[in-house]
This record gives sequence, structure tokens and C-alpha cells, in this order.
Amino acid sequence: MGLDGKVVVVTGGTRGVGAGIARAFAEAGAEVVVCARRPPEVPLTGVEFRPLDLRDPEAVRTFFAALPRLDVLVNNAGGTPYRRLTDTGAERHARVIELNLVAPMTASLAAYEQLKRVRGSVVMIGSVSGGRASPGSAAYGAAKAGLESLARSMAVEWAPEVRVNTLVVGMVRTESSHLHYGGADGIAGVSRTVPLGRLAEPADIGAAAVFLASDAAAYISGASLLVHGGGERPAFLDAATVNKKKEEKGA
Repeated sequence: MGLDGKVVVVTGGTRGVGAGIARAFAEAGAEVVVCARRPPEVPLTGVEFRPLDLRDPEAVRTFFAALPRLDVLVNNAGGTPYRRLTDTGAERHARVIELNLVAPMTASLAAYEQLKRVRGSVVMIGSVSGGRASPGSAAYGAAKAGLESLARSMAVEWAPEVRVNTLVVGMVRTESSHLHYGGADGIAGVSRTVPLGRLAEPADIGAAAVFLASDAAAYISGASLLVHGGGERPAFLDAATVNKKKEEKGA
């Protein structure tokens, strides 16, 4: 799935999942540009950094207009702190939606003409939070649900020149995992809830993003690819008092 000579922009690609995506594209031969408000603490080999506030529409338009070429846009920038809905006002939650939904739409629109010229593609980085209840991150879940819907509509409106797909990402082990799951014991406990028995690595997400942007996925558009290790074991199976012996024998 070589991407030699292709120009790829990864928003928020300076750490965590974004850095994993940027590395994967660089290893596939692409020219990779990452943009964020702050540079990476650890420079990424073969990756160029350019400062950009993705919440500033004019700056975003200027950034993309200055690129001589663009083949792939990966809308990765996003995230949220743990915050119950009643802990703050709607304006604060709206900023989460702005970063995780409005900013990817702004970037995609700014990149559209260049992507159209080369029949490029957009990869949205979604989340399993968009498809289930997300207590403590409700605005984030709502934004990610909207991002998938946006991607499906874009895929229809922009076909056949531009393909648009979403990676629906599960739990990923990054340098910030302890903030979400706790220390080693917490991460191990959460890992046991995943059918594949571990959290994703950033490289897992990067490999999937490279696939969706490559010619191997030339007939894939408007799709949502689940990258979540099999999802989550249904809680009722552990709560139920029947069939326990059968499961133990089969283990």
C-alpha cells in the first residue's frame, strides 16, 4: 500500500493516535505534514510540523491554500476532558463539539478543491463513543456521532472525485492513557474488557488509516471501519448467573 509522493496532512498529529497515524503514512512513503497549536515534544522522523489553530477558520483556509498539493486529509485533532453534563454550562460543552466536529468540517471544506484535483481522500478519526452512551464525555460522543454522519454525506456529495471514510476507534494505549484509565492496574483491567485482550496501539490506527487512503480501498467511500479490538463484552454476560459452568469448560 505504497503512498510514494503523496502529500498527507494529519491534524493534531503531534502525539498519541495522531503521531501513530503520521508515522504510518511516512513509513508508507508519503510526505506528511502535521498541524497543531504546539509542536511535538518528540520530533517525528520524516514528518513536517506546521503550527495551526484548527478552531480559527481563516487560519485553516490560509494553511490549506498555501499547500502546493494535497492527496489525503486525516482529521484526527480532537479529544475531551472528563466532564459531566451538569458540571459546566452549555458553552463549555460546545467547545468540545467545535473541536471534534466543526473543526474537521472546516478543514475538509478548506482542502476540498485540492483533493478534488487529484481525486484524493479524507479520513475522519471517529470513536466508539459516537455509537454508545458516553457518560462524562457526552458532548464528545455527540460530536463523534455527528462526524460519522458528516462523512457519509460528504462521501455522496463529493463523489466520485473525493472519497470520505471514518475510522471508528476504540480504546488506545497512549502516553495519556493513565488520565483515562488509571495506572498499570487500571489499564490492565480495561484491556480485559476488550475481546482481543488489549488496547489498540497508535500504530494499529495508523495502519487502518493508510489502508483507507490507499488504492487498496479505491472502492470504499462513505464507510465506517471499526478499529476497536472486537468492541466490548456485554456486561449482562458477567452479571447473569446461568451458563457459567459451560463457559468455564469452554475456556
